[in-house]
Amino acid sequence: MNFEVLDPGLAEYAPAMHSTLDPVLDAHLNPSLLQNVELDPEGVALEALPVQESVHIMEGVYSELHSVVAEVGVPVSVSHFDLHEEMLWVGSHGGHATSFFGPALERYSSFQVNGSDDIRQIQSLENGILFLTKNNLKYMARGGLIIFDYLLDESEDMHSLLLTDSSTLLVGGLQNHILEIDLNTVQETQKYAVETPGVTIMRQTNRFFFCGHTSGRVSLRDLRTFKVEHEFDAFSGSLSDFDVHGNLLATCGFSSRLTGLACDRFLKVYDLRMMRAITPLQVHVDPAFLRFIPTYTSRLAIISQSGQCQFCEPTGLANPADIFHVNPVGPLLMTFDVSASKQALAFGDSEGCVHLWTDSPEPSFNPYSRETEFALPCLVDSLPPLDWSQDLLPLSLIPVPLTTDTLLSDWPAANSAPAPRRAPPVDAEILRTMKKVGFIGYAPNPRTRLRNQIPYRLKESDSEFDSFSQVTESPIGREEEPHRHMVSKKYRKVTIKYSKLGLEDFDFKHYNKTLFAGLEPHIPNAYCNCMIQVLYFLEPVRCLIQNHLCQKEFCLACELGFLFHMLDLSRGDPCQGSNFLRAFRTIPEASALGLILADSDEASGKGNLARLIQRWNRFILTQLHQDLQELEVPQAYRGAGGSSFCSSGDSVIGQLFSCEMENCSLCRCGSETVRASSTLLFTLSYPEGSNTDKTGKNCDFAQVLKRSICLEQNTQAWCDNCEKYQPTIQTRNICHLPDILVINCEVNSLKEADFWRMQAEVAFKIAIKKHGGEISKNKEFALADWKELGSPEGMLMCPSIEELKNVWLPFSIRMKMTKNKGLDVCNWTDGDEMQWGPARAEEEHGVYVYDLMATVVHILDSRTGGSLVAHIKVGETYHQRKEGVTHQQWYLFNDFLIEPIDKHEAVQFDMNWKVPAILYYIKRNLNSKYNLNIKNPIEASVLLAEASLARKQRKTHTTFIPLMLNEMPQVGDLVGLDAEFVTLNEEEAELRSDGTKSTIKPSQMSVARITCVRGQGPNEGIPFIDDYISTQEQVVDYLTQYSGIKPGDLDAKISSKHLTTLKSTYLKLRFLIDIGVKFVGHGLQKDFRVINLMVPKDQVLDTVYLFHMPRKRMISLRFLAWYFLDLKIQGETHDSIEDARTALQLYRKYLELSKNGTEPESFHKVLKGLYEKGRKMDWKVPEPEGQTSPKNAAVFSSVLAL
Repeated sequence: MNFEVLDPGLAEYAPAMHSTLDPVLDAHLNPSLLQNVELDPEGVALEALPVQESVHIMEGVYSELHSVVAEVGVPVSVSHFDLHEEMLWVGSHGGHATSFFGPALERYSSFQVNGSDDIRQIQSLENGILFLTKNNLKYMARGGLIIFDYLLDESEDMHSLLLTDSSTLLVGGLQNHILEIDLNTVQETQKYAVETPGVTIMRQTNRFFFCGHTSGRVSLRDLRTFKVEHEFDAFSGSLSDFDVHGNLLATCGFSSRLTGLACDRFLKVYDLRMMRAITPLQVHVDPAFLRFIPTYTSRLAIISQSGQCQFCEPTGLANPADIFHVNPVGPLLMTFDVSASKQALAFGDSEGCVHLWTDSPEPSFNPYSRETEFALPCLVDSLPPLDWSQDLLPLSLIPVPLTTDTLLSDWPAANSAPAPRRAPPVDAEILRTMKKVGFIGYAPNPRTRLRNQIPYRLKESDSEFDSFSQVTESPIGREEEPHRHMVSKKYRKVTIKYSKLGLEDFDFKHYNKTLFAGLEPHIPNAYCNCMIQVLYFLEPVRCLIQNHLCQKEFCLACELGFLFHMLDLSRGDPCQGSNFLRAFRTIPEASALGLILADSDEASGKGNLARLIQRWNRFILTQLHQDLQELEVPQAYRGAGGSSFCSSGDSVIGQLFSCEMENCSLCRCGSETVRASSTLLFTLSYPEGSNTDKTGKNCDFAQVLKRSICLEQNTQAWCDNCEKYQPTIQTRNICHLPDILVINCEVNSLKEADFWRMQAEVAFKIAIKKHGGEISKNKEFALADWKELGSPEGMLMCPSIEELKNVWLPFSIRMKMTKNKGLDVCNWTDGDEMQWGPARAEEEHGVYVYDLMATVVHILDSRTGGSLVAHIKVGETYHQRKEGVTHQQWYLFNDFLIEPIDKHEAVQFDMNWKVPAILYYIKRNLNSKYNLNIKNPIEASVLLAEASLARKQRKTHTTFIPLMLNEMPQVGDLVGLDAEFVTLNEEEAELRSDGTKSTIKPSQMSVARITCVRGQGPNEGIPFIDDYISTQEQVVDYLTQYSGIKPGDLDAKISSKHLTTLKSTYLKLRFLIDIGVKFVGHGLQKDFRVINLMVPKDQVLDTVYLFHMPRKRMISLRFLAWYFLDLKIQGETHDSIEDARTALQLYRKYLELSKNGTEPESFHKVLKGLYEKGRKMDWKVPEPEGQTSPKNAAVFSSVLAL
């Protein structure tokens, strides 16, 4: 209901007035409501208050049955009859919800929903109740427990909600949009724009969504697209309420008068069959609420704020004799609702009272209600008190259930044996630091556990797992796989579970509740997914790669740019890097470096992933540097060379990552040789003897980094002066620091792991001293002291104890170039920032501050073979594009699992299972140095005619006509699309014990043919793309029966087809997507997935879904063509031209049958007939009597004629 135009006297009900209630009765409260109620001296009893039992209810006539107080003095804002149980829900202006059970209105539950805002709508679901306030949607159990609490934007002012199905909700208000929320994932899935803002009432029928606006209009919207189909301008002032039943729409509201808004006593009634108004209905009350109450007739109930209620027929005349009066305690009625059974009416007034009117003495709220669960009564008070100090007190006074079975205490002694609790093993740190005096050992407390608290283990396990604190939720199987429980759940290797529908029913949103895109892991060599994400979230790298385009068939920079474009378009759905990894496998250097894993090695985890990803990191930077150094840009791909990044012979990758330095070799004869060089990354070099030094010597990360950058070593080298190999001292001097500092950690053995572990322990002790005072050997920390260290009150800016553990890596480092080509490196903390100021690093020449941007870690898990994950600090520009907010946040990227994390988690490395591999530091204000504009390098010239790779192709074999310049597609043009595929790797599956098949790894498909057909114009139906895709990988199965591809068709030496590269055809499809065409086809979701394209949903018209009923099977293109078009296609093999053209014709047929989507009911009948025919035919097309194959030979002749 629109509350803005109600009685102005409601302004006195301020929320602050009802924060506390005085225990005296309100002056306006009817004393008869509180009869037989004993007043507690500490407050007023607000239990359900039944009326006298002598009230007589006449059958068929509505009369008041009960009245109760929901909340004294607080106006009722909304009432709702539960659709599943015999309950009535009431919400107040103070944000309090109360439920009453049964027609006697016995109080069931009462709880606070919102502390300040009023409850504006209530909706009952099977498992709980939805409450809508101004900018909050809360889902609570009927007992009051919160299931979820969804906070909307603070600028939202919501008034109405509509449950469209069991898991989808529409929420509208005074803004110019309506939100669609998925109740399963509690996420906003769609935002529909509303031309007329102010949607305060929503209804739904099987034809339309009805939206009531504050301007007095009612709009009818399509159930699928939410587009406006019709609009009624009901009232000139504002809309108060409306309801829909059958083909009638009845509205009440306010009209504009000279003195302001006045309640209109004419109800506007509309016929939904003819979409026009019928005779208005004049009533004798001021209508504020109305509902259809169809019993024997479609009668209307019209309610005024003063409590008058009138029943009348919507197409008849109102009779004053049909008016009855509700006696509200307060001056106004605030809410009105009708039960699903139409046997009960509920009214709520401005004094917090609820009135129940029924047409029978024992009404039911629902036709079929389930049984309501009640709290068990407390039996403690009914038991007699027992005095345990009395020795002669009989224990038989304690009630126990009567049983004839053997009790547990009767266990025979022969079957039991004492099992002493085994002492836990001594901490290895204690044994390492212990000093023996005689036979007694002394060691400092390592403080890994609190005093007098020892974990108890039933069984012995490996000593390396003794200190693990993380275990699974269930104790079942803990002893079988102890290593797995050490790894946090979000860090474990994620796998996709395939069903008979493939990936369609796999819930990726369970693993990723953000709008960033994950990457699927089932593709060969997908171990590099984490590094792809790191490169994507480097803004200059992303813009540079997406501006790049060259003519090389297998260019990693081009394929990476295509993948980055998909990650940009995705709204939380995972992407796959199949084309990028396909190009990666063809590069000889990758194979020579051992970066291409066999399927068996990848599945078993035999390869050392940490070394592998560090080699891959060096390889990809080098490869991108080489690809972007080529300045010759072909005419067909012009636009990439004009990028603002490349201005010199060196690539921007070199400008970003390259560090210029001088290598000096000093021979013992005094001869010195200096050579200039550059490197794209550094490898950490750890101090010698670090594994034998057990004294806990502090060594900052900055010191190790400086040692690694300015490396000094002794080696044999050629000396020109001595003319022979001599021992030389080689040193490295830095001339120019990179903008992005890339570091390979090289933690490949126990020696380096022990060094990280020891330095983290030393850093932990230093941090404790810094924040909590110096710790001596004889001083013990009490539990309160440890808690105080981590609390904001105990120490300003003091992190918690857990945040200080396993941390050695700094978030920022400061580098300074000295005049003699030296380098000073130190850790840079927030304290330094506060002391020197944020601009200190730029004030002095040669001083730079680098911030940690990403860490790639190796997860050690013996059960799954390990995995690689990345912690990435996502910048403001990415959040602005995806979520419309400006902030920075650390995220965990584990293939398709993406989760926000605390920043300390990115630098915490428990070397037992979480080992650092790669670090990325970026220079502050990096983005301001580069032009981050992206210009789409793909131009229309890619659609023009091109030469075929096949040597034997002739013009007579041409099956398509390329587009002319005057035929270039425009936004919204239709394009018929179909693709055919071949199999590169067979599916891996296993047979379960119950006979069902479980897919372990799906078959790897590769696109073999892509066809695009004109969807309009004089040449409609003529293909303009019919490319066969050349492949260098071994094809296991050509799937000729389903694809029409034969051996040899993809071989450039013997093929007679128009053969092209995958990249060439990919560019054509990308141009069509970017220009905004709409693709029409059958099963396009799989086609785009294998081609590795991300297409916006509004550009896809898939006939498999257009001709589909919910919870029914998908129908084949062959059967649809036979049923609707009388065509028999796909006789012996499939032909993509035929399939694409047929899909276009089916779409035209769909528009014809559904009247462009305006008549969903008539089209629903057509679909029912389709499914009935399919069941009778067993979904098989009858075989033709003659051998007439509708291959549309006339079309090919028309192609040749053109």
